[in-house]
Amino acid sequence: MSEIERIQDEVRRMTEGGAWHGPSLHQALEDVTASQAAARPIDDAHSIWEIVLHLTAWAGEVERRLREHARPLSGEADWPSTPSSDPEAWQRDREALYKSHQMLRQTIREFPPTRLDERVKQGEENDGSFYIMLHGFAQHDAYHTGQIAMLKKAIAALSDSARLNTQLSTLNTQHSASTRNTQLSTSTLSIQNPPP
Repeated sequence: MSEIERIQDEVRRMTEGGAWHGPSLHQALEDVTASQAAARPIDDAHSIWEIVLHLTAWAGEVERRLREHARPLSGEADWPSTPSSDPEAWQRDREALYKSHQMLRQTIREFPPTRLDERVKQGEENDGSFYIMLHGFAQHDAYHTGQIAMLKKAIAALSDSARLNTQLSTLNTQHSASTRNTQLSTSTLSIQNPPP
C-alpha cells in the first residue's frame, strides 16, 4: 500500500468506520436528531451541528489546498452558524459532510505522492507539508468526533435529569395529594365523631 493509499484509508476509517480510536464520524452522528444537534448542553461550547458544519468546511478547505492555493478559513467560513433545528436541514448538512469527505478522499487518491513533502501555501503563509496537513485533517476529525461523543452524553444526561425531575415532581404531587386526602379523612372523622 502506498503512502497516499494509507492516508486515504485513514481518512475513510475516521469517517466511515474501523478507526482505531473508536466510533467513526458517521457512527457518532447516526442517531443524532436535529434538536439534539442544535442543543447546547455545555455553556460556551459548540453544538453538534456547528461541529458538523465546521468539519464540512475543513474537508472542503483541505480538498481545495490539494488542488490549488487556498485562503485560510476564518470567522463564519470556519465556524458557520446553524440555520435552525429543522430535521430536513440537519439531514442536508449531514449529507454535505459525508459528500465533502468523499470528495476529499477522491482528491487524495489522485494526489501525486511525489508532492507529499511539498509545502502547502495559503496566501502568504506556509502551513507545513501536504503530508502533515493530511494527517492533521484526520486528527482534526478524530478530535471533533470525540467532542460529538461527549456532547451526546451531556444531552443524554440532561434528558435523564429532566425525566428524573418529572418523575420526582409527579411523586411529590401524588404524595401531596395523598397527604391532603389523609388530612381530609382525619378531619372528616373528627367532625363525624366529636370528642366527648
